[in-house]
Amino acid sequence: MEFFNKAKSVRLRSHHEKFLIADEDEETVRQSHDGSSHRAYWTIEFIKGNPHLIRLKSVYGKYLTASNEPFLLGWTGNKVVQSKLPVENGTSIDWEPITEGFHVKLRTKGGKLLRANGGMPPWRNSVTHDIPYRSATQDWVLWKVEMVDILEFESVRSYVSPVSSFSSFSI
Repeated sequence: MEFFNKAKSVRLRSHHEKFLIADEDEETVRQSHDGSSHRAYWTIEFIKGNPHLIRLKSVYGKYLTASNEPFLLGWTGNKVVQSKLPVENGTSIDWEPITEGFHVKLRTKGGKLLRANGGMPPWRNSVTHDIPYRSATQDWVLWKVEMVDILEFESVRSYVSPVSSFSSFSI
């Protein structure tokens, strides 16, 4: 959580050295090498009443959303999209940052993790949420957080979580 406490907006860089991008169709979320694009900037919203959760808002004013729709039928991993409030039942816009070294994992209420996929199309550059079962894909859920805009000191102090390393979800 400490990666987000001082930032107003961030860029998230995947294990594949690509950035989480809000696509121009205002629905798709994917990875891109172009981190200088405004589409790579995500505004952080802290959840009142739960200092362990955040929401990430795209440049289009829509939230990073873990949908319950499969990315590909018969395969693991559900779609991650941009959506407006209120969200469809069964989807989640709240993410719990879990620090792992110099990286962060973003976990949904259901315990799934934001995953940057690699490989051949249609997987290449896609973003899903899932629980990694294979050791080969364990790093695909790790994200580097790069601050784009920093909060004023007073704002930071009001949001800093004294116990940011504890989990608020039960799996």
